[in-house]
Formats: sequence, structure tokens, C-alpha cells
Amino acid sequence: MYPEIDTPALIIDLDVVRANVTEMAKVAATHGVRLRPHIKTHKIPELARMQLEAGATGITCAKLGEAEIMADAGIDDILLAYPIWGEPKLRRLAALRERAKVRVSLDSPEVAAGLGRLGRQTGSPVEVLVEVDTGMHRLGRPPGRPTADLVAEIAAIPGVEVVGLLTLAGHAYHSRSPEELAETARREGADLVATAELCAREGIELRELSVGSTPTARHVAGVAGVTEIRPGTYIFNDTAMMRLGVATEETTGARVLTTVVGRPSPERVVLDAGTKCLTSDGTGTPGWIAAVGLPYLHMEFLNEEHGVAHLEPGHARDDELPVGTRVRLIPSHACPVLNLFDVVHVVEGGRVVTELRVAARGAVR
Repeated sequence: MYPEIDTPALIIDLDVVRANVTEMAKVAATHGVRLRPHIKTHKIPELARMQLEAGATGITCAKLGEAEIMADAGIDDILLAYPIWGEPKLRRLAALRERAKVRVSLDSPEVAAGLGRLGRQTGSPVEVLVEVDTGMHRLGRPPGRPTADLVAEIAAIPGVEVVGLLTLAGHAYHSRSPEELAETARREGADLVATAELCAREGIELRELSVGSTPTARHVAGVAGVTEIRPGTYIFNDTAMMRLGVATEETTGARVLTTVVGRPSPERVVLDAGTKCLTSDGTGTPGWIAAVGLPYLHMEFLNEEHGVAHLEPGHARDDELPVGTRVRLIPSHACPVLNLFDVVHVVEGGRVVTELRVAARGAVR
């Protein structure tokens, strides 16, 4: 339980991370698609380089701040999977393009117009991917005619080049069976392929079809016509991935190390990690936070600094998990958890080997 580390702390198991990175790279290679992992999960340049060395062709970032930090680390092929709006951000994007190949996703002519001004000013069109709503209902228009019309409108704006389509099947997280998950993934890919074919019939050839969350990546990579997958969570996994059947406790590579600080009653256990370490995502979902090796410990709720759990009746006694006991928790959603820590403690072969700074923590602009 790493007594040299004070709690609460975030532990990264390097052996598990390497295996996860290798496995997803093999998925992409097997299906002949490019892997462009989303680094919003880990926000750590050293881990991004590990993914690139394993076969990824570039990275995906959510915000300019993440991309700038990754470029500072020498990573020079970046997809910004987020609309860029406003002159301050356009100036930063212009500077970023001087040291990296950058593509941007969008879903509106308004955002495209700003990028077009930048492209004309610099004499280099901004490459964009038009986002498609394949069921998540966040950004994008529906596949087919609504997106094809949008692609045509954006392609007519001087200073931008529409190179492809992009989607995220985030609704796959609500799948209730492996079959439903696989069908969601198949539709994700098929909708983009059909939309691209419609655009091609109308004279706009799109060379990139970028898809995939961690739950759908292994399925959608096999859809003919898909060129790129963008999973992020797979590097660590979490209880959401476990619930969906795409991860196990053994393939979770990020755990929050905590200490029991209170035992107010035989059945109640209070830990020194709350929402400021574990995020409130998934609250109330059965098994939303799992205790490694302690299937009889169930998280009830989190406050800012407290994690309150209960023991099953057969274990509800004062000598079970006394004050001072260390517990490793698998979070419900790994991505926001990394954003809550300044550093991660890296473990290899069961021993602490180094610390890594979460360099892009807080890069929300």
C-alpha cells in the first residue's frame, strides 16, 4: 500500500498502462485504421509519447490549453476536437500552427468563418472535420442530408479545408448489453460512411472519418471506411468501462490511494478522499466507485473531503478496516480524476518508481 506516499494520492500502474496502450494499438493496426488517442484522460506528455511510440499517429485534445502543453513537449500532430471561437483563441491557434500540424472539429458556419479568416491571413487553410451527431445529442447535426448540407456550406468558406467527418458515440456509455454496445458502434461508423458517400456524390471528397470512444473503439474500428479511432479512457479504464464489459479490475491502471480516517459505527467507513479526488460523476450508480480487493465495501456518497462507505453485514464489525487502513479506489470516471491531481505516483512491478506532473491539469481554455 506504498507507505512512502501520503494520502489521498493518485497511483498509476505502469505495467497495466503499457498493456492497455499496446492492446489498443493492436486493435487499430489489425483493422488498418489510425489511432489518435484523446489525451484529456491523462493530460501527461510522457504518457502521450508512450502512446505515439506504441503506434498512435497523433493525439486528440479537448482544448487549446492541452494542445499547447503537448506541443511544448514536442508532439506535433494534434486534433483539436472542439470548436475554436473568438479572437484570443484564434491568435493562440495561429501560434500553435507554427509548431504543429493542427486540425479542428466544428459544427457551425460561424466557427468556420473565424477559422477561415485565420487561414486567409496565414496563407494556409485550416483543416477542419465537421462533427456529426450520431446519437449523443451534444454537438453536430444528424447524419445524412443535414450534415451534407453543412459540409457544403463550410467548404464554401475561403480559408478552411473540410478534410473529414468526426463523431463521438458517447451514448454508448448507456448500453445495457454487449450487443447494444456493438450495435451502437456499428451505427456510429456506418452513419459517417453513408454521410461521406453522400458528400462525395455532390462533389466533396472527405478523406478522414474519425470515430470512437473507448467503449465503441474495438467495434467501430472494423467498419469499412472508417479511417481513425480516438479512444481516451482505455489507457486507465474505470468502473464505467468495467460496467460496460470492456475492462476488468485488473485492467484499471489508475487508483486513488486513500486512508480510513473514521469508523463511527461497525458498518460505516470514512475515507480521506471525496469529490476533490474522485469526482462526483456516476454518483448513485451501483459499483460507481470500487475498492480493490474489497467487494464487500460499497461507497455510499462523497463530500468534498470525505468518502463514506458501508460494509456488508457479514463484515460490519469494529475490527474490519480500522482507522489507518489503506484502501485503493477505482474511480467512476478516470478523466476528471486526473484533472484533480498535480502529480501521479507511478508504480511498476509493485514499487513506486517516479512521479509525473499532470502538466495539462486545469487547461480548460
